[in-house]
Amino acid sequence: MAEKKSKKKTGKDSVEVRVITCAMSLAAVQGWQDTTMADIADEAGLNLGELRQLYNSKTAILAGLIRMTDDLVLRGSDADIAAEPARDRLFDVIMRRLDALAPYRDALAKLARDLPQDPAAMACLATGPMRRSLQWMLEAARIQPWGPLAPLQLKGLGLIYLGVLRIWLEDESEDLAHTMATLDKSLGRVDSILSALRRGPSRFVHLSEDEADASVQ
Repeated sequence: MAEKKSKKKTGKDSVEVRVITCAMSLAAVQGWQDTTMADIADEAGLNLGELRQLYNSKTAILAGLIRMTDDLVLRGSDADIAAEPARDRLFDVIMRRLDALAPYRDALAKLARDLPQDPAAMACLATGPMRRSLQWMLEAARIQPWGPLAPLQLKGLGLIYLGVLRIWLEDESEDLAHTMATLDKSLGRVDSILSALRRGPSRFVHLSEDEADASVQ
């Protein structure tokens, strides 16, 4: 009985990935705003009822993409990373995330253009799946939440990640040199933030806001 349940779950997971892949393929060609749930169902070989059982909106499909990317990043994480400096750990985790998103880069470029026109979807993703994703990125980097300062920690990481993501979407180099240089520069501020934390919360708050804002300029 348990074995059958496991097989059924694997099959569902496979269909969910197919839906995400088809949605991203369509978005890469016609844009996210012009891609409908009917388009996605047709591309994935499903009827609308079957698609609705998996994802009840395009926003839910994007949340699925975020979770799928989280899974790929977390599978590549191991305990040995804890011996490295925090800056190197975050660099590794963010680059692994970009590698996982690489097959969907054209679609993500269209998303970056179209999604701001749907503020409700953006808010839903930012306060739910993306926030949890940032928390898992910290876990993958073996960085513990900073107590009452954890929300500021997540905000700083989010600003760094989104800033680097924008550069990555336009980086045409094979070795992603511009992306890595931007990420390295942004994460260089982490050392200052950590040092400020050791000097006290008030100093940390002041520095982290300045540094986080500067990291995406």
